[in-house]
Amino acid sequence: MGITAELYEFIVKVVEEKVKEFRATREELDALRKAVEKLVDAHAKAEERLSRLETAVEKLAEAQARAEERLARLEEAVQRLAEAQAKAEERLGRLEEAYAKAEERLSRLEAVVEKLVEAHARAEERLTKLEEAVARLEEAHAKAEERLTRLEAAVEKLAEAVDALRKEVGRLSEAVGFGLEDIARVVLPGWLFRHVGVEVEELRREFFVVEGEEVEVNLYGEGTLKGEKVVVVGEAKSRLYGPDVERFYRRVYAPVSKQVAARAVGVLIGYLVHPSAKKKAEELGLYILSAYEGSR
Repeated sequence: MGITAELYEFIVKVVEEKVKEFRATREELDALRKAVEKLVDAHAKAEERLSRLETAVEKLAEAQARAEERLARLEEAVQRLAEAQAKAEERLGRLEEAYAKAEERLSRLEAVVEKLVEAHARAEERLTKLEEAVARLEEAHAKAEERLTRLEAAVEKLAEAVDALRKEVGRLSEAVGFGLEDIARVVLPGWLFRHVGVEVEELRREFFVVEGEEVEVNLYGEGTLKGEKVVVVGEAKSRLYGPDVERFYRRVYAPVSKQVAARAVGVLIGYLVHPSAKKKAEELGLYILSAYEGSR
């Protein structure tokens, strides 16, 4: 680094003043020269120190720049941390709210569990009572089974007796039925003529095959009604009820009526004729009478 003009002028002025003032001698000039040399040397040292200072300042500036850069990054990091903190606080708020709700739900759940425990205790008590009742029922069932076994044995014996009675009644009914048929063959022709106008000489047992099935007619005869050919389709039964009339109509009269080539006159006769039998015969267009009415 060189001497500036201002510094040079200052030195010259000082020298001139010294020369004028002291009228310096050669020794004084030498001393002045030495002083100037020292001043120049001091200035060189100052320049050197200034250079070092400039270098240090430059390094400080670089360090400052790096510090500024780091500070900027730090500020960004702090900003991000602040944002993260805000989000964390928000999440914490939500968590606190959720925790409060969970506490509330837990309280309700504890209340429900307490009720369930009480209900379970009551259920246990009821179950104990039920088990006792079941034990009593099992005991009663065992007794009932024993009684049922005895009852089954009695019913079996009763069934055997009823079966024997049924067979006996069947034989008796058959005997009575055949007796009633004999009566009907005697009294029905006259009754039909007097009450219906049908002339028929005799009634007999007849069999027909309708749609592959055999149909038995207890009282069958051919005759006339006002000059028109008719057939008598009848049945003798000791006791007549509504279902008996309907069964005769469905199983005997209707199939045979379709089979014969003449008008069919249906008639039933019995020892006992129930009112339901008379009503059903009227509904189906059949004649019905009791055995004691045959002579009227």
